[in-house]
Amino acid sequence: MCTPLEAARQLGARPVLLAAWHRSPLGQGLARRALREADAPFGPFLPAAPAAPAPALPPEHAAALLARARAVAPADWHGPFAPQPHALALDLFAPGDIRPVWERNRWAELPLLAQAARLESAGGHLDRAEDFLAAWLAANPPYRGPNWACGQEAALRALHLALAIALLGGPPPPGARALLALHGRRIAATPAYAKAQDNNHSVSEPAGLLVAGLFCGEVAWVRHGRAGLAAALARLVAPDGAFAQLSTLYHRLLLDVLAVTAWLAGEAFPAAPHLPAAVEWLRRLTAAETGATPWLGHQDGSAFADLALAGPEDARPSLERAARLLAGHSAGWPAEPGCAWLGLPAGPPPPPLPAAWTSSGLRGWQAGRLRAFLRTGPLRFRPGHADLLHLDLWNGSLNLLRDGGTGAYNPPPGQAWWHTHLTGTAAHNTVEFDGEDQMPRLSRFLFGRWPRTGLLPEGGWLEDHRGRRQERLVRLMPDRLVVEDRLSGPFRRLALRWRLAPAAWEAVPDGVASPLGRLLVRADGPLDLRLEEGAESPRYGIVRGAPVLVARGEAGLRHILSEMAPRIHP
Repeated sequence: MCTPLEAARQLGARPVLLAAWHRSPLGQGLARRALREADAPFGPFLPAAPAAPAPALPPEHAAALLARARAVAPADWHGPFAPQPHALALDLFAPGDIRPVWERNRWAELPLLAQAARLESAGGHLDRAEDFLAAWLAANPPYRGPNWACGQEAALRALHLALAIALLGGPPPPGARALLALHGRRIAATPAYAKAQDNNHSVSEPAGLLVAGLFCGEVAWVRHGRAGLAAALARLVAPDGAFAQLSTLYHRLLLDVLAVTAWLAGEAFPAAPHLPAAVEWLRRLTAAETGATPWLGHQDGSAFADLALAGPEDARPSLERAARLLAGHSAGWPAEPGCAWLGLPAGPPPPPLPAAWTSSGLRGWQAGRLRAFLRTGPLRFRPGHADLLHLDLWNGSLNLLRDGGTGAYNPPPGQAWWHTHLTGTAAHNTVEFDGEDQMPRLSRFLFGRWPRTGLLPEGGWLEDHRGRRQERLVRLMPDRLVVEDRLSGPFRRLALRWRLAPAAWEAVPDGVASPLGRLLVRADGPLDLRLEEGAESPRYGIVRGAPVLVARGEAGLRHILSEMAPRIHP
C-alpha cells in the first residue's frame, strides 16, 4: 500500500507544504478573515455604449452571435449547492458535481453581449448584460455560496468582465471596479492553494489578480499577480512547450487565459520564453480540418473567452489567437473571427509540422494523413489518468484509436464508475497487468507509486511498483501503424486494449475490420481476442458505448505486435 509519506515524496515538498498551510487552522482563519462580509456593488458595470462598431465579420458569424446574445438569461446559479453558507465552509463534493455549476458562472455571456452591442447598438444587449450581473449578484452575495469557493473561478469571471469592458472601449465604470475588487480579494485570499495545485489554478489566479489590479489601480495586486504568473509559467511550462498538467483541453485553457491576459495587460504581461513552444505543442495535436484534439488527460468542457463561438471541441480559434499574441505568427487559420474582435493582424505563416517530435510526457509522429501520439514519462507532476504508453491514432480528422475521455469528476448517482474507470488504465490503449491500474489510486485526483519511465528510440517504457514492465515501439507509415509491445516482470495475466472509433467493426482472423480499416494483433503465445463494448466520454457529463478490441494473455507472453491499416481517403 502506498503511504501518505511516499505520495508526498513523489509530489514534492513544495506543493505538499503549500497545501498543508492552506488547510491548516491558521491558513483557513486568515482566508476567512480576508473574505469577511462585503456589500454587493451596484451598476452600471459596463460602459454605456460601445466606443466603436464591430469589425468586418462573416455574416454567418454575426448572425449566430446575435442569436446567442438574445438568448442570454439568468441561469440556475447554484445547482444542488446551498447559496447561503460562507464559500470556504462548503462541501464541494457531497451535494453533486460542482464542475457544471462553475462553468455556468464564469460570465462567458459578458464578452458575448459586448460583441453583440457593437454589432447592434440598439439591440438592448448592454441592458441585458447589466440585468444579468445584477441578478447574479443578488443570487451570489460576496463570498457566500459555491461560486465564491474557488479562486480560479473568480479569476475567470474577472477576466471575462475585463474583456467585455475592453471590447466596448472606455474606462471601467465605478461599479465594474468595485466588482473586480471583490474578485481580486477572493483570489488574493488563498494563494497557497493555487500554487499547490501545479496546474491551471497556478496560472489563472495570478493572471486574474494582475488584470483586476490593473483595472482597479491596485498596485500590490499588479505586482503580486505579475510575479506569480511569471513564476508559474517558469515552473509549469517546459522549454518544449509541454504543460505540467498533460491534458489537451487544459492546455487550451492555459493558452486562452494567457492570450486574453496578454491582450488586456499589455506591457505588464511578464516575459515567458516558452510560450511559442506551448502554442506549437497544441497545434501539433489539432486536426486542421475540424480543430478536434485527442481526449488526453482531463477533459472538462471548458471554452474560455470563446469570441468565435467555436465551443470546446474546436481548438483552432484558441490556437490562432494564442499564436498571434504569444508566438508572433499565425497558426494557419487567418480568417478566425475572434482575432478580428481583438484587432490582431495576421502574422507570418506557422512553421511546418515535424514528422516526429518529443516533449515532456508525449511523443508524436506524422506520415501523410496519419498522426500518432504516445503518452510517455517523465512524471514530474501528478498524473490525472493512469494512461502511460496510451497511443492515439488519427486518420486526418478521424480519431481512429482513441482515449476514453473523462466522464465527470463527480458523476451522478449510479454512475460512480465513470470517473474511476475512465481515468484508469483499462480506458486507454495500453497494457493492463493483472487487472490493476498502472499506479494505485489514493483519492479522487491522486495516484501513488508512479511508475518509472523512460524513452526508447521509437517509443517509451514503464516499470510499475511491482516490477511489471512494458516497452512500446511505434512505427508510423503513410498507410499503416505498427506497435510492438515487449512485456516482462512478475505478471499473471494481461490485457491489451485498442479503443476504436464507432463503426461496423467485425471480427476477422487475428483482429477486427470495418469500413475504417483493419486492426490485427499477434503475439508469441496464445491470445484471447474479443471485440467488446466499452465506454467513452465524448464530452463532459456524457458517457456512451464504444467498441474495444481486447487481447488477453497469460504469464509467459513477452511480445505483442499490433498493426492498424486505416482506409486512406484522398
